[in-house]
Amino acid sequence: MAKTKGDKDRADRGGVLDRSPSHLLHRVLQLALDIYVEESGTGGVTQRQFAVLAAVAENEGVTQTGLVRATGIDRSTLADMVARMISKGHLERHRSDLDARANTVSLTEAGATVLEESRPKVAMADARILALLKPGKRAGFLELLAEMAASDVHAAEPEAKAKKLKAAKAPKAEKAPKKDKKPKKDKAAKKAA
Repeated sequence: MAKTKGDKDRADRGGVLDRSPSHLLHRVLQLALDIYVEESGTGGVTQRQFAVLAAVAENEGVTQTGLVRATGIDRSTLADMVARMISKGHLERHRSDLDARANTVSLTEAGATVLEESRPKVAMADARILALLKPGKRAGFLELLAEMAASDVHAAEPEAKAKKLKAAKAPKAEKAPKKDKKPKKDKAAKKAA
């Protein structure tokens, strides 16, 4: 069956994509990052670098594992970022006093300066992003994002898998025997009657 112009118009309005949280979140993230770059400029720190600087400032002496939890940046990416930020002079790494296997991270004076210079630019980007919503929806939007960001999808997986496994192993309930129906008369018996 050939597609009509009306079908194309409906497809252009989104269809499945308009109802896909993953797609919509990706689009919003692209928009937010574009706004961030416009506000911070080409020479500014990236949004992720700002997140690392802000997390370190709020948790001076945090371990890299703590930074993973605070920022949501995966461990290997964060390790590379921290190494680059150390080479730029924004961060310092020290061996933890509590755990000789762990490293702690702290801001340098240059890192604190970069963070403070970035704060107004990030605030402007955030204001522009929120301005895309009606004022009455902004607080709820931030609450929903915070709730989603705090979710640990991997923690729920073992529980869901355990329930499925338990359901699969559980003995199926035996069906009650059917009540006897009146015996059917065979055709020969019907003719004789």
